Order: sequence, then C-alpha cells, then structure tokens
Amino acid sequence: MTRVLVTGGGSGIGRAIAERFDAGGWEVWVTDIDADLLEGAPRHWVTHVCDAADEAGMRDVFAAVEAAGGLETLCANAGIAGPTALIEKVDLEDWRRCVSVNLEGAFLAAKYAAPLMKAAGRGSVCLTSSTAGQHGYPNRAPYAAAKWAVIGLMKTLAMELGPHGVRANAICPGAVDGPRMEGVLAREAAAKGMTREAVYAGYAAGTSMRTWVEARDIGEMAFFLASTAARYVSGQVIAVDGHTENPDPKP
Repeated sequence: MTRVLVTGGGSGIGRAIAERFDAGGWEVWVTDIDADLLEGAPRHWVTHVCDAADEAGMRDVFAAVEAAGGLETLCANAGIAGPTALIEKVDLEDWRRCVSVNLEGAFLAAKYAAPLMKAAGRGSVCLTSSTAGQHGYPNRAPYAAAKWAVIGLMKTLAMELGPHGVRANAICPGAVDGPRMEGVLAREAAAKGMTREAVYAGYAAGTSMRTWVEARDIGEMAFFLASTAARYVSGQVIAVDGHTENPDPKP
C-alpha cells in the first residue's frame, strides 16, 4: 500500500487532499495543530497533533513514518491566512507567525521527507502555495511573501531531489470556498470598507472562469501529481483557480 502524509489535513484543502488519497486506496497520514479536527478524521487514518512549524514535533512524525516503512508522497499543505492589512499596519509577530507556518512548515516537512524518498529512489513532494504566490496580493503581504517563497523552495527541491527519482511541484489554489476564506472575506471587507458579498463577487470576477473553486479540486490535482500519469511532471507551478486575471478583487 502506498503512503501519503498531509500536513494541515484536519480541514479544508488538507482534508480534501487526504480524502482523495483515501478514496484512491492510499494509506493516509495526517497532521494538524487542532486535535478536535483530527478527532473527526476517519479512524483508519493515522493522525498526529503537531504544529507544522515545530521542528521537534515534525521530526517525531517522520520518525514514525520511517518506522512504518517510509513515504511515497508528501503533501505539505499546512498554512494560515495571516493578517489582512496594509504593510505599515502589519505587526511583526503576525508577520513572523504567518511566514513560519506557511514557509517553515513546508521546509520542515520537506527536510524530513527527503531522506526517506531518496533512500527509496522515488517519491512526490507537493507543496501548497497560492495564486498570491504568483501575483502578489494587496493587504496580504506576509501571506503573499511566504507563498512566493514556497515556490522557490519547490523549484530547489525539484533540482535537488530529481536525480534520486523524486519529483516536486507546487499547487496554487485560488479562492477556495470554505471556513478559512470566510475569515479572509470578513477581514478584507473591513479593511476595504466593502461588504462581504462584494468582496466574494470580486474574487470570482477576478478570474477568467468567473468562479471560486472547491477544496476537492485541489485534492484531485494533488492526487494526479502523485500518480504515474505525472511521472515526469516536476518543478511545476500549477494553479487551480479558474485562471486569475485580477489579483485585487473588486465588486
């Protein structure tokens, strides 16, 4: 049985990724900082309560993965939205926490997954970036900076791991319906003096397909990237967003 580890897999995109691999017959391991979310996970999943940015915790998770026989796919998905504010109003601690979870979390997962995959001579590393990591984003400087850096990390991983038969790619979700984006909508509406509905409509209007996407769409892409159908797909930045045209949503 093939094994996948999904960080931040208790809800949202991470949960959808885990569910897709489960449906595909994979052994699913999931980490999340929220123990309550993991309580609701299927009982046959292997779950670990862990902050993705905590090295000791992540080291322990990967030690358990190694003891279980290794890892075929890593989906480093853990992330937080961070503050919604103009750059001059962003608190340094909020900046650091956002960058820590989104970037350092991906780094730590890759750091401990790499030796297992190199030893096996195969594997797929999938990092969750964002369209904010392709275009930048007003009022979201910490998040955009971290997600741009995730792409740089992925490109480097593809170069380092490729000779060992290991691929690395990044998925860039656009606006994904779900609880986390509801918080973003509320904060962005307040920051811009707009209604939640106007901001929501603006996200859709900023794509050529005039739509939001669903978490399951990200799960499908992650599953494809782990499959033999994508055996020579590496170092790629793949947006699942309906094609973002305007990174500053307006009504």
